Amino acid sequence: MTDAFWQRVEALIPQRQRVETQSYSRKVGVGRKPKDPRLVFEAIVYVLRTGCQWKALSAERFGSGSAIHARFLEWERAGMFERLWRLGLAEYDELEGIAWRWQSIDGAMMKAPMAQHCVGPNPTDRGKKWEQTPFTGGRSWRPVVARRDRGESA
Repeated sequence: MTDAFWQRVEALIPQRQRVETQSYSRKVGVGRKPKDPRLVFEAIVYVLRTGCQWKALSAERFGSGSAIHARFLEWERAGMFERLWRLGLAEYDELEGIAWRWQSIDGAMMKAPMAQHCVGPNPTDRGKKWEQTPFTGGRSWRPVVARRDRGESA
């Protein structure tokens, strides 16, 4: 991430403040220092671009994945990413121009109609025991003896 881009993003990041009505178990200034916001933002962008899990983040580079995720949720609740998105749209509109009257979104959530025909049945779906053909050799999988109590002799 370039320094110029970071300066624009840094202005959008909400400042962490202590809630006066909440009781804290630690005193002010005690404990681990919070992560650098630039490092946190780089980790968030890395997760969003690669699609990896939060826990899969490199601990050597970014630190705890759960701490990064907690900060992501904090910034998301504060509306930081929406403000960043709006600023990006406004800048793109100035540079290239967005034809707002011609925007559309299309999507579908259904199975592909020809998928089963093209690829065949799922190899892991071998059917349930009662759907399989009977075993040709030996006896069937059901016991020959009808139900009996434990106390009865065989």
